[in-house]
Amino acid sequence: MKHPISSSSSSSYGVHRKGRLSPYLVSLLVFICFVAILYGEDFMYIFGRVEPVHDRVIPAPVKKTEKLPSAAIEKKEEGCDIYSGRWVRDELTRPHYEESECPYIQPQLTCQEHGRPDTGYQKWRWQPHGCDLPSFNATLMLESLRGKRMMFVGDSLNRGQYVSMICLLHRLIPEHGKSMKSYNNDALTVFRAKDYNASIEFYWAPFLLESNSDNAVVHRISDRIVRKGSINKHGKHWKAADILVFNTYLWWITGQDMKILKGSFEDDEKDIIQVSTEDGYRMAMKSLLKWLKRNVDDKKTRVFFTSMSPTHAKGIDWGGEPGENCYNQTRLIEDPNYWGSDCKKSIMKVIGEEFSKAKFPITFLNITQLSGYRKDAHTSIYKKQWNPLTPEQLTNPVSYADCTHWCLPGLQDTWNELLFAKLFYP
Repeated sequence: MKHPISSSSSSSYGVHRKGRLSPYLVSLLVFICFVAILYGEDFMYIFGRVEPVHDRVIPAPVKKTEKLPSAAIEKKEEGCDIYSGRWVRDELTRPHYEESECPYIQPQLTCQEHGRPDTGYQKWRWQPHGCDLPSFNATLMLESLRGKRMMFVGDSLNRGQYVSMICLLHRLIPEHGKSMKSYNNDALTVFRAKDYNASIEFYWAPFLLESNSDNAVVHRISDRIVRKGSINKHGKHWKAADILVFNTYLWWITGQDMKILKGSFEDDEKDIIQVSTEDGYRMAMKSLLKWLKRNVDDKKTRVFFTSMSPTHAKGIDWGGEPGENCYNQTRLIEDPNYWGSDCKKSIMKVIGEEFSKAKFPITFLNITQLSGYRKDAHTSIYKKQWNPLTPEQLTNPVSYADCTHWCLPGLQDTWNELLFAKLFYP
């Protein structure tokens, strides 16, 4: 007698018993196989965490690099002119150093030591229109100078910028690790940072070419003569520098034509011709550019040229009284279009014309107009006087005020901020 079979048992029994699959189950299995074949790699990736390899680009790891300080010209793409701007009062970050902290400042520039009663001239920061300058990074500057030679070439105004650079850097160097010495009758002054194997140097050459004013100590000569084609006389001392900063202007401005020597200063009979200031200056620029092309590797050396430094000897230039000059000036010139009569635009034109044809890259530091606003920043009477003052001078300080040179700390620190910006963010 056969026992009744439950429904569950019957189903199981039916499958094994008959040896064939239900049509529904077969359809399901066929569908699953089809999907598995079509999307198999994706399932493997999802469930097995195995990446598909077909047409897949695996990005290379990104190499981390140290960034330089925040960009000097944040709107560089739009062509920001860092020389066009305004002076902003800054009590927090200016000055960069105290006069008493930098023993390398010449007594001609130590205004506080020589009795200047105010310090306002130290507390101005240059703010370009539409972009920012970076803060001067002394650590970055020193590291970049490691094993290198930086040289300023020109007159006493370039020497002031040279001293400013040293003042901005020297606090990071221990006392035993730095020195300053002069050579060749003071024509060459060398500051050494020993641990960095670096030097910052100044070379006296007020015309860049050989002249009768080449003595770095005794050079007050009214009848100035410049020797044509003589740049190698000084240039041999500039070779192998990694950074060169040139200037020349003040000594060309005599109010008369320039005397140009053909031949040698050693000749018994000297062949001297007279040319305009502009023609003499053009001669010097051509000689400089030719010397650079022949003697300097632009892949290893950066070259800068600083424009004319303005004086403030004529108060009528800025609407002052006749006979007034920089003496006792504590306010800035606010006219954005101000251009002093002492700054010859014809010389700027010569520079532009010759540099535009140059086959050697030169960075032009255009400090003229921004410095022109600063009638407050000159040494005036607050400096070492090399000759005793007469009773007449003592009763009239305007008569002996120095309206050419600049107090340190002060304006020339800004020149080095611009140099720093152009050096690291060209």
